[in-house]
Order: sequence, then C-alpha cells, then structure tokens
Amino acid sequence: MRTTLLILLTMLMAVSGFAQDRIKIEKLDDLPRYTYNVDGKATDFVVDREAVLELAMQVKRDILDDLDTYEIEDPTTLKNYYTDLGTIALIEKDWDTYLKYLEMRKEIEDKEASRLTSGMFMQSFITAIRSGDDIGPVLRRELTQRVNALPYDIVQDDIKSTKGTAEIITSNLIMGSLDASVQPVLDGADGEISKDIATGLLGAYTTISYFVPQKEIVAEVYKAYLDANATEKEDIWADRDFELPPGQDVEPVVIGIWDSGVDTDIYSRTNQIWVNENEIPNNGKDDDNNGFIDDVHGIAFDLHANKTTEMLYPIGDVEADRPRLQSLTKGLMDLQANIDSEEATALRAEIGKLEQKDVQTFIEDISKYGNYSHGTHVSGIAAKGNPYIKILGCRLTFGYTMIPEVPTIEQARKDSAMYWEVIDYFKQNDVRVVNMSWGGSVAGIESALEQNNAGGTPEERKELAREIFEIGKAGLLQAMTSAPEILFVTSAGNSDNNVDFEEFLPSSFRLPNIISIGAVDQAGEETSFTSFGKVDVYANGFEVVSYVPGGDQIPYSGTSMSSPNVVNLAAKLLVIKPDLTATQLSGLILAGTDATYAGDRLVLLINPKRSMAMLMASMQAG
Repeated sequence: MRTTLLILLTMLMAVSGFAQDRIKIEKLDDLPRYTYNVDGKATDFVVDREAVLELAMQVKRDILDDLDTYEIEDPTTLKNYYTDLGTIALIEKDWDTYLKYLEMRKEIEDKEASRLTSGMFMQSFITAIRSGDDIGPVLRRELTQRVNALPYDIVQDDIKSTKGTAEIITSNLIMGSLDASVQPVLDGADGEISKDIATGLLGAYTTISYFVPQKEIVAEVYKAYLDANATEKEDIWADRDFELPPGQDVEPVVIGIWDSGVDTDIYSRTNQIWVNENEIPNNGKDDDNNGFIDDVHGIAFDLHANKTTEMLYPIGDVEADRPRLQSLTKGLMDLQANIDSEEATALRAEIGKLEQKDVQTFIEDISKYGNYSHGTHVSGIAAKGNPYIKILGCRLTFGYTMIPEVPTIEQARKDSAMYWEVIDYFKQNDVRVVNMSWGGSVAGIESALEQNNAGGTPEERKELAREIFEIGKAGLLQAMTSAPEILFVTSAGNSDNNVDFEEFLPSSFRLPNIISIGAVDQAGEETSFTSFGKVDVYANGFEVVSYVPGGDQIPYSGTSMSSPNVVNLAAKLLVIKPDLTATQLSGLILAGTDATYAGDRLVLLINPKRSMAMLMASMQAG
C-alpha cells in the first residue's frame, strides 16, 4: 500500500550499453555498486543546485562507464537507466538530451498507456521554457494539446493517477520523506550513499524544481480532460465471473490466506471461516497439542516470526484509529481514481497543511493501515460468490516504518523455519489453495541494510544480502515443494519489473504447484504497476472492491488483488471436483484464458466461466 509519492525516493538503477564484448548481465544483482558522498542535511542538499549538479556528474560518469562495459537485455532496467540519464539532463538544463533519453525509454516501453503518457509534462515544460514567454500559459496550452490528443480508453487510468499525485504532492511532503528515509543513512554512514539513494535525491531535486511549482496546472489540465471524456472503460469481468448457488450438498474447500491477518468476524457472519473444532476459543491453551495456542481460525506470527494469537495486525486502539486511517486510505484510492469524494477532499486538506516534521507519521500511518487491512481485503476477493469456501488465516507480519528493521542471518533462519511451520499447518488441515500476496528480493534486503547503516562496505553488504536472501529462498522453496497437493497462488509484484531479473520471490519460483499472477484493469489491459516475466496469468487488480476490518468495503489496486481472483476461481473448481490436483487446477485456469499482448509479451487473462465449462465438459465426457 505504499503511495506513489515514495517512488520519488526509491528509483531503481538500470543500465544499457553499446560497446562490443560487453559483459552480459543475467540478473540485477550482477550490476556493480557505486557510492557517493553527500554532506549535511538531505533537505538542504536538494535545493542546492551546485551540489546536486556535482553529484549528478558523478552518477552520469558511472552510468556512461557501465554503458561501455555491460550488456543488459532487461527492458525495465534499461528504462530506469534512461530515466536516470534524463533526470541528469534536466539538472544540466540540457533539454535536447532529456528528450533523447525520453524517446529511448519509450521505444522499449511495451505498456501502451505508459508509452503514450511518459514525459508529457516535461515535454510541455521544455516547450514553454524555449518560447521565452510566461511559462504558465504556454505550459497549459502545450499540455492541453498533448493530453487531448491521447486515446482516452487507453490512458485514462494513468491520467487519473498523475492528476491525483499532482493534487497532493508538496515540497513539505518530499522534504519530510527525505528527513525520514535518507537523513538517517547520511548521519550513520558519514554521508556515503548508494547509487539508488543518489538517483532518488536527483529525482527529488527535479520534482521540487520543475513539477511542484506547476502542479496546479497539471491537475487542472488533467481534470478537464477527464471531465470532458467522462466515460469508464468497459468492464470485462462481470460477464466472465460466476457465483456458486447456495444450498448444495458439497464438501467445503479450505483455502489459506497467508497474509497480514484476517478479520474473522466478517467471514464468520458469512459462514466462510475455517474452524478448528479441537480448539477452545480464547482460553490461552493449546487444546489440540499442535503447537499453536487458540488457533481457532488459523495461526499468526509477529514481525520476528514468533507465534502470536492475534489474527489481525495490531495497530493500537483500533476503534480510535480506524476511522481516520480508513478515510486517508480511501481518499488516496479515490484521488488516484479521479473520484471527488469526501475522503479525497479531506486527504487533500490534510496534506495541504502537513508540516515537514509530521510527514513520517502521516506516511507510516497509511502504511500501517494498509498492513492492517490487506489480508481481510484479499480474503473477501477470494471468497466472493462461493458459499462453500472456508478461509484459514495465517498472519505474516509486514513492517510499515520508512526505515525497515535491519535484516539479519538469525532472522532469516527464523523466517525459514516459520515457512515450514506454516505449510505443515496447511497440510495438516487439508488446505487446497493458498494465496500469497507478498514477496521480496535480494535488492530489497540490500537496501534495508543500507538504510540501517549495516553490513559494512558496499561489497560486504552485497554479500550479506545474498546470504540472507538465499536462506529465506531455500526455506520457502523447499517448504512449498514439500506440499505438491497445494496450489500456491502468488502475486507478481507492483514494481513494473521482470521478476526473474530482479529475483523476486515467490513469484519467480518455478514449481508445478505454483502459479504467478499479474494485474490488468477492468478492461483487461495491463496496469502500469504490474510486474511481469514469470507471470502465468493475469486477473483484475484495479480498484477491486472488498472488505476491510470492521466490515466496510474499499477498492484497492495491486497484484495483491489480482492474485485472490485466481484463488477464487481455483476454489470454485474444487467445489465441483474436489479431487483435482494442483497441476490439474493450474492447467484448467491456464486453458480457459484469453490471449492478448503487451508489446511482444503474451498476456493471458483468466476466464472463470470458460475454465468451469471445460471442467464440466471433461466430467461429462469421462
């Protein structure tokens, strides 16, 4: 649930090259590490053009050196590298070079909406600068002409998202984020930072310098475009979906929601919650001697992989905090969807008066509520239209702070042991399908080490991150392999990257009982955020409505939402034919898909009705 605002501070590096005999890069971790020095406060640095320009020249030198050294075929990595070079060109006020790298980025962009909308603001801004007239009127005219020329049915979601960002982004928000996420690194490492943080600082400078002063124009032009068109994409999913009729004499299907926790009261009321009949509720005892206390509806682990009895992520005084946090979250979703709701108005007002010192608490509150509500939202998607489903919850706790806890080998071993315990529990309780809307990468571990000034030199940090990563990877992969009867459904991720190249787990695993899910929108078009690579099928992951704790419903977006849509289908197929194997299940899901393309990439959209029809036909034939 991280907002798009934080992306400004976490731009990934990427490389390209043209020289002969270059070294081929097979994965992101093979790229070299660079460090730079920034003195003083990050917030002072990003408003000092001379200091920013000096850093930009160092980063540019290293990028150009890499271009001569390495051969990289990963499009996302290349796009990100061109973005970095374009950012440096903006700092230099070398407009032609920026436009060159923008075109290079677009040439390898296979998501049509992203290709059409990338760089529109800066193209218009550069025209305005070169006109010699007042920037505002020329910028408004140029941006209006560019956006009005776009096909609304393709770009509407990207335009809505950018408009939402323009309405809430402020210098205070950026500066507060730098204070919270970058300053601790500078303080603890004597000013030494990685290339990732360096490019994030460069991006923050250009955003503050160019975008923020003109954000009202962007919001107004984009709003006018959206209002003038004001039609929604065709929703293809209603015609593909189906519900199972209640009252049938069939065996319930147990599914595992391995996530941030489940509000069991909601699904108890719908009779869709799994119940351990051998456990007495809330007596503080392990009545069935299975190693878990009070596991009436499932099991839970805290952030450090210790067993706990709290099925929901604890956020303090829930009743006091929940209304505000829910309003903030819904407001953010509504702004990005161009919905002018009370919550969106309240969010704009709160951000507008937000002081720099309060930014960290504000962002962490939204992240905290995202964790609190995530598993419940996923559960509702998986359970929709299936009165025979039984949700067994397993709480896996995610951190929400802007500086994560320091990764350690000891914790990786505890996590690995937890994976085994969880999957053994699933096996013992006849779970047939498990949703896993989460994941991680070696790059994420390395970044967390740097944020905590841990791990030694950059090369030592790289080695430690790899060691920690491999411990967790081995434990999770082996545990999933040990349960061939369970179909594990995993979200691809929301980073618009290749999960294989970036070694994102578990979606990059290749096992017969794993299926990885990407996200498309209501019209079946790839979302701007969905990752790709080892993605087996795609499902709706855009503004999917489901429950949040307490029983209200909110639309969330992400591959976290597309993944349980596939679990929903798998569980319905199992209701009809309980003896389907995990391989047969994934085969039916894949066989029923509709094929489309994102550039040269094949995108397979689930079609629940077709998969069910295939199952029924095979049962009648056999």
